[in-house]
Amino acid sequence: MTTKTEHFEVRHDGVSIRVSRGGRGRPLVLCPGLLTTQADLHELIELLRRDHGVVAFDLRGHGLSSPAGRYTFEAFLGDFAAVMTELGHRDLPSAPTLAGHSLGADLAVHYAAEHPDAVAGLVLVDGANPVPEPFVTEAGLPEFRAMAEGLRHELERAEGTARQVLLTPQDFLDLNLELEGVRAGILDRYRKIDRPIHLIMSASMAGTGGDERTRWRNRNWRAGIERLVRERPRVSASWLDADHRLVVTHAPEIAGLIRETLDRC
Repeated sequence: MTTKTEHFEVRHDGVSIRVSRGGRGRPLVLCPGLLTTQADLHELIELLRRDHGVVAFDLRGHGLSSPAGRYTFEAFLGDFAAVMTELGHRDLPSAPTLAGHSLGADLAVHYAAEHPDAVAGLVLVDGANPVPEPFVTEAGLPEFRAMAEGLRHELERAEGTARQVLLTPQDFLDLNLELEGVRAGILDRYRKIDRPIHLIMSASMAGTGGDERTRWRNRNWRAGIERLVRERPRVSASWLDADHRLVVTHAPEIAGLIRETLDRC
């Protein structure tokens, strides 16, 4: 049995962040990734709320959160910290586990590194990966820019709906370029976290195409996690036969893995 879902807003940096809280049990804070909203994660959220008190929110410019003048990693991290501060005033029964997908995973790692005593553990889904080689290089920039333009229909969801995304293709490109730099130094962030960390990763992050570039991207993705697990004894990983949209396409499997992780925290 779950409790009634509560909805509220957190205001930070001129932005209104839409937050929901429901379920019963140990607290878990779920942060979506780029181009993903609470509405997209509805199945996963409802599955998790059967056993846990789940807090979820929309990133700035996503879902029911308001648009912003900037979409940088620092800005998203500030919003994440503001949500966590608000939760500190709402009597959580214990320190929450942080769960994040893609960009949300990177935000969770950075927050936990700065506030190590404020979290019980982390579950990171297909993000926060210290890949050995950058995905976006000068030579590959035209290809990545074309991909950003190809995502235009994803970025032009109907304004005012629970699935809206208000970023432009240039916003998307700029943030992904910034993430390359963030992930280049993320091992230092992991070293500051003395909590259990479990990663749930897609075996085909870049898709299942047979071309060499796709195969290289998937190998690079796996190599980053293998490196992380070797270096950090409190980090473990699971792999799903899926692509980067696994939080939507494999919600039951991910919910099960998160439950197993929380049982160990």
